[in-house]
Amino acid sequence: MSFEKILIAVDDSAESLKAARSGFELAHRLKATIALVFVIDVGKEIVNPDLGMTPRESKAVLQQEAERTLAQFIRMFDGIGEVIRFMPEGVPEKEIVKIAAEWQADLIVMGTHGRRGLGRMLAGSVADHVIHHAGVPVLVMPPKME
Repeated sequence: MSFEKILIAVDDSAESLKAARSGFELAHRLKATIALVFVIDVGKEIVNPDLGMTPRESKAVLQQEAERTLAQFIRMFDGIGEVIRFMPEGVPEKEIVKIAAEWQADLIVMGTHGRRGLGRMLAGSVADHVIHHAGVPVLVMPPKME
């Protein structure tokens, strides 16, 4: 099996940085095409105008965060070659699987927050969903790995 197209799922967490570092290194070694996906999580939109922010303003803030994060990752790994960017809106685990299928990724690289027990049950696991639904290999970097 060859990995010619590697999709790296990122957000603004430390775990994501570790996963991106590993994904970029692997892509460089394999001379693979790289794409980053940052899902604008619609569940994080503020929908209460009493808080002083409209849903449209909230969405704009989330989009700016995604653009800033993707730009930072690309700057950190400058010189690696062209990096494709995806910024879909939706539920992260579903959008990652969808982008991987549409882009025809050969491998997905992502981090995990390492939640256990009740935290995992309540928050779910993006990585777990992607592993079970992606249809391609998924490399998950554990949170404690350096």
